[in-house]
Amino acid sequence: MGHMAKTHVLVLPMPCQGHVTPLMELSHLLVDQGFEVTFINTDVDHTLVVAALDATGGGVAALGGGIHLASIPDGLADDEDRKDINKLVDAYSRHMPGYLESLLADMEAAGRPRAKWLVGDVNMGWSFEVAKKFGIRVVSFWPAATACFAFMLKIPKLVEDGLIDDKGLPVRQETFQLAPGMPPLHSSQLSWNNAGEPEGQHIIFDLVTLNNKLNELAEMVVSNSFYEAEAGAFKLFPSILPIGPLFADPAFRKPVGHFLPEDERCIKWLDTQPDASVVYVAFGSITIFDPRQFEELAEGLELTGRPFLWVVRPDFTPGLSKAWLHEFQQRVAGKGMIVSWCSQQQVLAHRAVACFVSHCGWNSTMEGVRNGVPFLCWPYFCDQYLNRSYIINVWRTGLAVTPDADGIVTQEELRSKVEQVVGDADIKDRALVFKDAARRCIAEGGSSNDNFKKLVNLLSE
Repeated sequence: MGHMAKTHVLVLPMPCQGHVTPLMELSHLLVDQGFEVTFINTDVDHTLVVAALDATGGGVAALGGGIHLASIPDGLADDEDRKDINKLVDAYSRHMPGYLESLLADMEAAGRPRAKWLVGDVNMGWSFEVAKKFGIRVVSFWPAATACFAFMLKIPKLVEDGLIDDKGLPVRQETFQLAPGMPPLHSSQLSWNNAGEPEGQHIIFDLVTLNNKLNELAEMVVSNSFYEAEAGAFKLFPSILPIGPLFADPAFRKPVGHFLPEDERCIKWLDTQPDASVVYVAFGSITIFDPRQFEELAEGLELTGRPFLWVVRPDFTPGLSKAWLHEFQQRVAGKGMIVSWCSQQQVLAHRAVACFVSHCGWNSTMEGVRNGVPFLCWPYFCDQYLNRSYIINVWRTGLAVTPDADGIVTQEELRSKVEQVVGDADIKDRALVFKDAARRCIAEGGSSNDNFKKLVNLLSE
């Protein structure tokens, strides 16, 4: 590009960890191609990201020179619960458009090079209208399974077929497939009906149907996936271009916008463990367990007799007895390690990991697939039931836990399923097949790599 000014791209994720991560990964890839990125978080998330960067050393400078962080309010009061997705979506849809307009006006006034493009999360469709107002062109990014987006885009058809009503709620209770090769899903497990308390369901459903329309403002739609993983979905929507699995090369340790500081001890501990011996347990950034389920899980891990690495966020189990947890940690000290957050990319790439007990968020799913790690699925909400269906029904790279009559996954259930997953040669083989496919896609000449070049060419116009 010589001395020419770099093309300036705005990047805007939905304000949740699982949306920030892949868009930060994509931002690093764009910077590598010579773009300049302004990454826009909400004020709350920005504060968390900066604090985590500071705690892990290097601060914001660790992002490299090409990514500038900016932030705007999400419209919620400081003390409100941002894990309440209904509340979060309701606030940001109403308040963030005005704040984004002010930010763009301020950036112009400060003489920052004018942004040519917005790469925006489909879930932030309101921002596409703001961008158009400022003459900024739009590419939309879908951070979850492309099949999840496909269900949303097919809402009119699902209504027409009498499977759901015009409010998005199931009329018939049945397992169905959108198209051949796609993951079967029960009508009670559609993402928009499982994102929070039922009384807020209309907020999510209205957002989804509006965003389906706003997505038409985008000149290209890209997703964090690859053809082999979701052949059926891409056949149904060939205009959605997979550019994944996205990842920031762990060799360079590029920060991906974690909200919590990573515990650096994980990798050193894994280095001391035998190959394919460790059960890695992590439920993402939103999942909450009640104390009884937490204790069953803990005792189940102990029962496996295997070394385990377990990520327990500070807010994972409100009401858990600290004394109980301390006693448990003493008991498993030689065998298990509990941390509050880690670099999951590095953990899943480690030779010591045998299987991944996961909530099946899409980032975790893609990271597990890319590293050929077998899954034990334990979904919590939203699109995670669909991702479980991919793992157990389509790819067959794992199994799922089954809760008992009280909705509890017992320690014995966990122990026996871990044994089954770790002992199943077919699951291991299939996990390696998908690992190879994923790596071929992102390598030079691979389909995701080619699609990424199409994106770069468009953004360079």
